[in-house]
Amino acid sequence: MLKKMISGVAVTVLSVSISANVQAATITVQKGDTLWNLSRVNNTTVENIKTLNDLTTDLIYPGDVLTIAQHKNYTVKQGDTLWDIALEHEVTVSQIKDWNQLHSDLIHPGLNLLIYEDLKTTKAAITEESVIPEPQESKESTSTASAPSTNTAASKELIMEATAYTASCEGCSGFTATGINLKENPNAKIISVDPTIIPLGSKVYVEGYGEAIAGDTGGAIIGNKIDVFIPSQQDAINFGVKQLKVTILN
Repeated sequence: MLKKMISGVAVTVLSVSISANVQAATITVQKGDTLWNLSRVNNTTVENIKTLNDLTTDLIYPGDVLTIAQHKNYTVKQGDTLWDIALEHEVTVSQIKDWNQLHSDLIHPGLNLLIYEDLKTTKAAITEESVIPEPQESKESTSTASAPSTNTAASKELIMEATAYTASCEGCSGFTATGINLKENPNAKIISVDPTIIPLGSKVYVEGYGEAIAGDTGGAIIGNKIDVFIPSQQDAINFGVKQLKVTILN
């Protein structure tokens, strides 16, 4: 029997067994246990326990045997994206963000992430969640002058060299080429582009960064290069140089 205690919660006595092959622990619910205190004691989440045990409510009863997912730590490396990490560990981007309380797709080298081993999903599910469907070409005839062109920016995908910039540097005005005040809007998703490649004002999806607006330009941003806006100067430095897929949405 193993006793554990958390602040403000009575001692919970757990019957724990760990399988070397399955890498999961089982606990026996005691009187007074709740999913919340069990999640705190076992360094997991209520949603993880419910998912792993097919629970549809938060109600549990003494004597119930629950499986608890085991976790490992993953340290983000240069060039990593949430999509790559999710694919490698057979989980989804949403799961990683939920487990680590991430509010955006932006990660940086050295960041430690929790990955739960027993909540893996299929690669098909990962791909379905993480990849934006490619816009379908119009099925209407293009033989008439009024028919819409299918060769639009909406279906354009590019592999770009990506760096990051910030508005907090000394001497930075904080205003983009299109007039957006980044100092007053630090959570804005803006990228700097070469307008001959991605027109200013375009809505885009940047791998690992999310949906953004092509709202700025830069003297060094020529050809297949972009600069993504990051509020923190140190995070912008840590971003480094990446090869990312950029999808022009409109």
